[in-house]
Amino acid sequence: MNTPDVVFDVKRAHRIGLDESVFCAGKSARQIETILRDAAAREAGLLLTRLDAGKLADLPADLQAGLDYCDISHTAFFGPQRPVAIAGKVAIVAAGTSDAPVAREAERTLRHAGIAAGLIVDVGVAGLWRLMDRIEEIRRHPIVIAVAGMDAALASVLGGLYAGSLICVPTSVGYGAAERGRTALNAMLASCAPGLLVTNIDNGYGAACAALRMLGSMGLRQA
Repeated sequence: MNTPDVVFDVKRAHRIGLDESVFCAGKSARQIETILRDAAAREAGLLLTRLDAGKLADLPADLQAGLDYCDISHTAFFGPQRPVAIAGKVAIVAAGTSDAPVAREAERTLRHAGIAAGLIVDVGVAGLWRLMDRIEEIRRHPIVIAVAGMDAALASVLGGLYAGSLICVPTSVGYGAAERGRTALNAMLASCAPGLLVTNIDNGYGAACAALRMLGSMGLRQA
């Protein structure tokens, strides 16, 4: 690239099996444009995260036209994308509809990598029957990403019902005492259900990357 403030890691996938994605929060529209034009020149596909509608509107029209944008997760695909190579291995389980943006970020991150994930939303423990109605479906997946805010009880409940790899994502959903996700984070970290992996608050992208590493260790995917 020609601009000194943008140095894209084009060899990351060769080193660790995960592409570098474009975290758009804090980047200017000009910096994002530079990254996209470089990707176009290389005929590379990209995942963009935390791309809000205002910044999307500031991009040149030709680049906007080349973006597959999801306004729920604020993610976008640019350029050629991998076809689906793996399905049925990862489920994303969200406690409430308000957790859907984070769940969708995880889903879109996996799809960029060629993984089709199942998405199950609004099965929080306030109506435990909703989760139990779907538990056998959930158990068919070797990896589950659990997304929950407020008291994040979904993680502990799933941890006692589900035997596979459980990646937990606390969200910033909730009223005052939820402390913008800190209560959910602490609840997941303090869970009495053993063996839970916990990501940062609202980090659907990071949870998906953890799932990709697990799939790689199983020999189920290549970069």
